[in-house]
Amino acid sequence: MTSARPRLLLAEDDPQLGPLMVRVLDEVYDVTLVADGADALAAGLAGGFDVFVIDRRLPSLDGVTIVERLRASGVRTPALILTALCTVDDKVRGLDAGADDYLVKPFDFDELFARLRAIRRSNGSDDGSGDGDGEGPFVRIGGWEFYPESRAIYSPYEGRAILTDRENALLRLLAQHPRTTFSRAQILAAVFDPADTPGTVDTYVHYVRRKTEHDLITTVHGRGYRLGLL
Repeated sequence: MTSARPRLLLAEDDPQLGPLMVRVLDEVYDVTLVADGADALAAGLAGGFDVFVIDRRLPSLDGVTIVERLRASGVRTPALILTALCTVDDKVRGLDAGADDYLVKPFDFDELFARLRAIRRSNGSDDGSGDGDGEGPFVRIGGWEFYPESRAIYSPYEGRAILTDRENALLRLLAQHPRTTFSRAQILAAVFDPADTPGTVDTYVHYVRRKTEHDLITTVHGRGYRLGLL
């Protein structure tokens, strides 16, 4: 059963960057985009959001002022400020205003996702069960974090990869039974179509390993596959 996506308010007036961010963030969040500072403040005060991403420079009201007014009104939703301003004074002002984090443009989307997970955890969105970081419950596989509900897996080294539906179903099966070795026939029956051949299993194991690392799935010779890095 897939839980509802967390709601994210994005305040960004750049006509190219704003829609691009919506497309990327939509992998995980239910995104509302506004391009005006006064509209962002009104939306934030209305409530219902799980996290804010607010550009530093907006028409009507700047991002720091928005965060200040939200905090003064008792809104404690975690907020990240985006800015092209990178001086220490600018960062200090944003954080002192009540922002939880500050990310300088240009930025990498994997870093943005990681920072959003971090500020939601630190603000109580994560109850310690691995459910509530914005992508549903996760399974730790060695140093990796696997989020079956959003088909995302996070590397301890290089950021995030998105799995296809079949790759995700394969890894979910193994992760749900980490000590069990599954034969190719069992994996075929649980994950793939009846018309597929045992070689399909080997192909998708290869695909998952290529996106992650070889030892994430262990080959048990003569028997099949099981979860690795245990």
